[in-house]
Amino acid sequence: MARKINRLNARSVATIKEFGRHADGGGLYLSISPNGGRRWTFLYRWHGKPTELGFGSARDVSLARARELAGEARAQIAEGVNPKGARKPAGGSTFGECADRLIETMKPSWRNEKHAAQWTMTLRDYAAPLRRLPVGEVSVDNVLEVLKPIWQSKPETASRLRGRIEKVLDAAKAQGLRAGENPARWRGHLDHLLPKQSKLTRGHHAAMAYADVPAFMSDLKSRQAVAASALEFAILTAARTGEVLGARWEEIDLDRGVWTVAPQRMKGGIEHRVPLPKRAVQILRALNEVRVGEYVFPGHKPKKPLSGMAMEMMLRRMKIEDATPHGFRSSFRDWASECTNFSREVCEAALAHVIESKVEAAYRRGDLFEKRRKLMEAWAMFCSTPKNNKVVQFSGRQNVRPTKL
Repeated sequence: MARKINRLNARSVATIKEFGRHADGGGLYLSISPNGGRRWTFLYRWHGKPTELGFGSARDVSLARARELAGEARAQIAEGVNPKGARKPAGGSTFGECADRLIETMKPSWRNEKHAAQWTMTLRDYAAPLRRLPVGEVSVDNVLEVLKPIWQSKPETASRLRGRIEKVLDAAKAQGLRAGENPARWRGHLDHLLPKQSKLTRGHHAAMAYADVPAFMSDLKSRQAVAASALEFAILTAARTGEVLGARWEEIDLDRGVWTVAPQRMKGGIEHRVPLPKRAVQILRALNEVRVGEYVFPGHKPKKPLSGMAMEMMLRRMKIEDATPHGFRSSFRDWASECTNFSREVCEAALAHVIESKVEAAYRRGDLFEKRRKLMEAWAMFCSTPKNNKVVQFSGRQNVRPTKL
């Protein structure tokens, strides 16, 4: 007995709300997602393997058109042609392929590999349902299908994902691969379809109390590992971990004790000269003797820097659970504020923080380098101070005196 087809009608397509697949017959289904998204799918077996082919949103594709597409797919199967392969857009224009091309195009403009990795991960994992779709057929329902499950639980990730999807679709439109409004646009569009998120907040990086840093540094200094040297160097220079891991020998002037980080490697996009305290220079000279490539802190793979998790793993091996590598910048800043007379401008410049005031930035021509050199030497002295010593403030300099017992 032949299976009944054309089971659905226009009214049922518009009114069915139950989650799941609703058969029209002949392999055609109206699929309703948990968040209410409605799309057409065609299910068939190819070489014994269950295969699903999407025909687009039920909002954009009518029942009659979906039946035509299903009929074409059944005819292709009868002729020994895989309809999924046959419908692949010419020129590699699925959403996934457009996303990958955009990432490759944008990579040179991004300051670090981590940024590219975040784009790749979100558009590969969170946007997985979109990747196989022809980029010209991505609809509002398709976008909502990937955003709604994480919109409230992972608001920052969801917001970034939406923006990245929007950029992929804008790029596809510029290439003539799609037309019409961008279904991922926020203002005047998705802001009416998604609930308002709670205000995005970024948690502070866990930081070690500055009073505990000297004892920690003593332990760290005794460890023989590139990751230990990298972490000690990062603490002594109050630099961001990405800047340290990406450091190249061409940036280092050992004789003058200066590390110059190029604008494209800085968060603020401005060249940053780092005065190197004597201990930091000692670390670099030791590494220079066994130098194996362009990176100051080389990784296990040839021509690659140390892993982004190397410093974090070093802390774990040392059983430090209440601090992060980045958090030592906060330790430095707290120490500078509470234990020295160095000005706020000098301390902020040491952290390479961008001047928020445009007026102040316009008049600030220097980088306070010599004052920062004194600050970093004082920090290095403090980091090597035995725990039973105390730091005494004096005119912006650190004088270490033994504590009376």
